[in-house]
Amino acid sequence: MPAHASIASADITGLLLAGGRGSRMGGVDKGLQPFNGEPLALHAMRRLAPQVGTLMVNANRNLAEYEAFGAPVWPDSLADYPGPLAGFLAGLEHCATPWLLTVPCDTPLFPPDLAARLAEAAAASQADIAMVVAPEPADGGGTVELRPQPVFCLLRASLRESLLRYTTAGGRKVHAWIAQHRTVQVPFDRPCDAPDAFFNANTLAELHALENR
Repeated sequence: MPAHASIASADITGLLLAGGRGSRMGGVDKGLQPFNGEPLALHAMRRLAPQVGTLMVNANRNLAEYEAFGAPVWPDSLADYPGPLAGFLAGLEHCATPWLLTVPCDTPLFPPDLAARLAEAAAASQADIAMVVAPEPADGGGTVELRPQPVFCLLRASLRESLLRYTTAGGRKVHAWIAQHRTVQVPFDRPCDAPDAFFNANTLAELHALENR
């Protein structure tokens, strides 16, 4: 087997992260807010489905509504909405493939080649984690810099025990846990990449602005 064996899409489970409080949207369930006439999370699921072998959803309320999308739904095993790592852990606890790809429900325009590019980088670097870095405005002057997007991660499923130890000890910071493992950062700044591919809607106003793009 070559050192840089590729990762097949069938070896990746896609996890849609929809378990947050939605506090910046007034506490509403962000993934169920309408976006172009359908729930925001459903748009993200449709974008993710062709890129992976199987799908799961992490949600902590309105479980029946998410189950109606046609994928298994897993709540956090950690209490009190502790953040994205709780979603990562829920996904890893139920992942039956070698890899897990996490995607948030509030970013419906992420690239259609997200999984392929993360997988290629993970295989080439023999990494445990491949994480997106994407252009973001650096200041009010129009400059742009690449910044990590830690909720867009391709993870080895074997990291479950590591994450369980970290969260059981009270750890909640995505970057701090990722830093414990061999991670490759994957830039999404090619000329053909959409500049707003990783724009996430944290407020209803941002969601409406995204609809109108």
